[in-house]
Amino acid sequence: MAAAEFEHLSVMPEEVLRWLQPQDNGTYLDGTTGGGGHSRMILELAPDCRLVGLDRDPAALQKAAEVLSPFGDRVSLHHATFDQADSVLQQLGIDRLDGMLLDLGVSSHQLDTPERGFSFRHDAPLDMRMNPQVGETAADIINQADEAELVRIFFEYGEERFSRRIVRKIVARRSEEPITRTAQLAQLVRDAVPGGHRPSRIHPATRVFQALRIQVNQELEQVKNGVAAGIDLLKPGGRLVVISFHSLEDRIVKRLFRERAAGCICPPRLPVCLCNKQPEVKLLTRKGLRASDAEIEVNGRSRSAILRAVERC
Repeated sequence: MAAAEFEHLSVMPEEVLRWLQPQDNGTYLDGTTGGGGHSRMILELAPDCRLVGLDRDPAALQKAAEVLSPFGDRVSLHHATFDQADSVLQQLGIDRLDGMLLDLGVSSHQLDTPERGFSFRHDAPLDMRMNPQVGETAADIINQADEAELVRIFFEYGEERFSRRIVRKIVARRSEEPITRTAQLAQLVRDAVPGGHRPSRIHPATRVFQALRIQVNQELEQVKNGVAAGIDLLKPGGRLVVISFHSLEDRIVKRLFRERAAGCICPPRLPVCLCNKQPEVKLLTRKGLRASDAEIEVNGRSRSAILRAVERC
């Protein structure tokens, strides 16, 4: 799809800038550049800062290059995942960052592009790869994974309580013909779930599609590795801002932030500290922040967004 057709509203823009606090002469990394919305705001707020943008989606990078072209050599864009940030920065000769932003999850553009296969709203090939150039597709997993593995994926990544029912339906169908289309899978889930054909605010296939997308793109592993690495890349006083879109991501972010903010971990019965562990970050947001009602009204995607931020000690 042409870059000009890439449309994506940046989530919680005011909150991102408030907690990231970009400064002139600083170096910032947008680990999920998308269409360049957050990156542009950072560059505008701090006119002399430098920004490194990463994204695994070539269409997103193409759009970001267009949006950010007015900023010239202050911007460096790279086709990479955010857990590869250290490698990219080494190539650029950058040791530490003044700030890093991660806007996790799937973009509106990816959901709204039928051929990407992320959504059951369009009948399309079951793909779901954020980087469509590499890796297994959702169809590969649906047709090749064994029954136990599919149950695990749907239960762990989708928190789908009818995982076994759904998987039995999938295994029976794929023994007759491959499941290759989003509409096929959505209908199978609807047929398998009790009350699946009754009108509901949430489509019965929502959790299954979420689980497959997470598996295809190894999203939770990336969050674990990328957030931990992001903290290590910060200068003292540097900030990391993360926006999550479902509880699985947010739990990982919250746990990592709290672990790295903790001091002594010696047993309470010891009279003196022997571990010498010092806090590595300061929690800036004790609780996850939510989008305002006004933003949700304009951008429905922001409804599930949770923002957390830390500052490197």
